[in-house]
Amino acid sequence: MTDNKIDRRTLLAATAVVVLAPATRASAASADLAAIRTAVEAGKDASVKRIQDWIRHPGIAAEKWQMDSACDYTMGLLKDAGFQKVAKVPTDGEPGIFATLDAGAKRTVGIYFMYDVKQVNPSEWTTPPFDAALVDKPGFGKVIVGRGAINQKGPEAAFLAALHAIRAAGRKLPVNLVLVAEGEEEIASPHFYQIVQKPEVLAALKRCEGIIIPTAWQSRNGAVTITLGSKGPMEFQLIASGKKWGKGPLGDIHSSQHAHVDSPVWRLVQALNTLVEADGHTPAIDGWFENVRPLTAREKELIAATAKAGNEAEAKAAMGVKMWINDEPWQQSLERLASQPTVNIQGLVAGYTGQGGKTVLPGRAEAKLECRLVPNQTFKEAEAKLRAHLKKRGFGDIEVNVSGGYDPTETPETSRVIRAQQAVYARAGVQQTLYPRNAGSWPGSVFTQPPVSLPAGQFGLGHGSGAHAPNEYFVIDSSNPKVEGLVGCTMGFVDFLHEMAVVS
Repeated sequence: MTDNKIDRRTLLAATAVVVLAPATRASAASADLAAIRTAVEAGKDASVKRIQDWIRHPGIAAEKWQMDSACDYTMGLLKDAGFQKVAKVPTDGEPGIFATLDAGAKRTVGIYFMYDVKQVNPSEWTTPPFDAALVDKPGFGKVIVGRGAINQKGPEAAFLAALHAIRAAGRKLPVNLVLVAEGEEEIASPHFYQIVQKPEVLAALKRCEGIIIPTAWQSRNGAVTITLGSKGPMEFQLIASGKKWGKGPLGDIHSSQHAHVDSPVWRLVQALNTLVEADGHTPAIDGWFENVRPLTAREKELIAATAKAGNEAEAKAAMGVKMWINDEPWQQSLERLASQPTVNIQGLVAGYTGQGGKTVLPGRAEAKLECRLVPNQTFKEAEAKLRAHLKKRGFGDIEVNVSGGYDPTETPETSRVIRAQQAVYARAGVQQTLYPRNAGSWPGSVFTQPPVSLPAGQFGLGHGSGAHAPNEYFVIDSSNPKVEGLVGCTMGFVDFLHEMAVVS
């Protein structure tokens, strides 16, 4: 996701609408918060260095690159922040982390971390992606540029800075913490459920009031969006080959031979064409809409309010588009965004794509795709229907490699984890949005569904952008008075933990 393209945060931030959520009681720990803020400010340089060093210790699950060392480095950060137990959890893929911090408090809050990052092409970056350079970004202030800066090491490190500051101020953490981390979020979390369903981990999570992933959620105008759920992904690859098909060449041959030799590339294109209707966007996989739940009246109400107060032109500009599907009006398009499942082609590769022609008939073609699932679809259902659809249409030779995925997420707006966010944002004077469903995905369904069955959400002040894109950044010193920098982001987590301790 690039700065001039939409990412999973941009559109919702651009469509902010005020939620009239009254703040809960004023914090009884105001004196504590003042002392902690002093500690946050004193520890700012150490906090910046923590983010930079973490970015400089990357792990890329998609490339199986440095994953063990990235896990170990993250475990060290958790120990330094005060977690008494920090354990590596093996899975059938990359290892996870289970950590607990017992503060002797009455309530316990769950925290989700990811320590893997997306792939990089260094030639696309203005500074090396793992240098974690501090630069001045016009309109934003001083930022850290690096892969993982906003997704999610900057916000996660700010959360850890909150724990360091509470301890440095000589104050007591208001809640106990249970933290689970994975190293496969960027490949759709294929083994994360194995971590949370370990008996010891599950028992600890069951004691939690709810779970959050730290974010830096403010848009350019300072607004935040509280999402009540996210779509679920299914990432997969389709491969057509002469070897598997039994037709076409085993490898590339001269293109003149296409007069009497079949093409695996056209085979793949024909298979892809069956996945969507002629309009190019409506999923056509057999039974795909069988379990799709329509928007509720409350969800439509939230979307209508968002459309009324949002900025359609800003949203279009953020994505570089001139119109929505079917040239639909703003509100209808937002309803589509929240309610519709998708089948998207991420990339197509076959044969020669360099300068000039090469006159080859390729023996292999592949496509990278992902689906976004909505309630009440499931990941397992989607995979089974995809395979059955292709087989029914005579494309059983097309290889289907599903690399990861999980179900959609839903959390009640009455849950403590949501109401605590509303209270903290209200105290900070931040315009806030309550929105039914993020069009993007995170593995929150692993928490919200049985056997964990807890509310889960995303929370954080501050700002960053460029997740998955070149020049990803996280704001340290904000030049925008409406947007918090690192200190404000850190204090947001401090206030959230205090609010979770008292919210009724």
